[in-house]
Amino acid sequence: MLQETDARSLGKLNDLPDDSPLIVPYLGKLRNGAEKELERGTWADLSDTFLLRFLRARDFDTELALKLLINYFRWRNECPEISANLQPSTVLGLLQNNYHAVLKFRDTNGSRILVYRIGQWDPKLFTAYEVFRVSLITSELIVQETETQRNGLKAIFDLEGWRFAHAFQITPSLAKKISAVLTIHLHGCTYQQSLIQYFPDSILPEEYGGSGPTIEEACKEWTEFILKSEDQLHKLSIASSDG
Repeated sequence: MLQETDARSLGKLNDLPDDSPLIVPYLGKLRNGAEKELERGTWADLSDTFLLRFLRARDFDTELALKLLINYFRWRNECPEISANLQPSTVLGLLQNNYHAVLKFRDTNGSRILVYRIGQWDPKLFTAYEVFRVSLITSELIVQETETQRNGLKAIFDLEGWRFAHAFQITPSLAKKISAVLTIHLHGCTYQQSLIQYFPDSILPEEYGGSGPTIEEACKEWTEFILKSEDQLHKLSIASSDG
């Protein structure tokens, strides 16, 4: 049998289907490591489908995948104010205000592109925890996509409309939680010119200097997808709260 590093050096594990026998040893090693590391009573999904997300995110390096997995479970259990209720109804106002979108097309690396429009967030109506819950809902949905597991995601923070009221809501610790799992490009009022350095013109909304669908269309399309995923998000919330 190939050693783990030798098998990974072939560069093909991430391209294999979920049911490939070649990934079984990696799943077993990650599962055994998680069972040893996790504290008793910690909610944990250790199914093959779930574990594959973390293996692909770390190119099947089981040690790195284990660290990522443990951090994920601990965060979910230690931050119930954000993660315990992932129902779309808890963030419906933000979504309907066109605050957030996932662009229809991926970038040249196959990454999903997320957009957050800070100016559409009214801090008098919605807390920073609700804003972060939107991110968590989206992350939980798109990480189920095999291509996203392989190629990751990036986020664009549209800071037009940023005010001190927003800054007061986002503490350093909360900002760290948001940025820890995302590749973030921050842009101010000149973002139209700078964004095309990172993303193809064809996938960017018109408002950001591209030729793709408008940002409002992208927001509405993604909101509809989240609402259609309500049952799935409800099951995830129940699983987490039962831990």
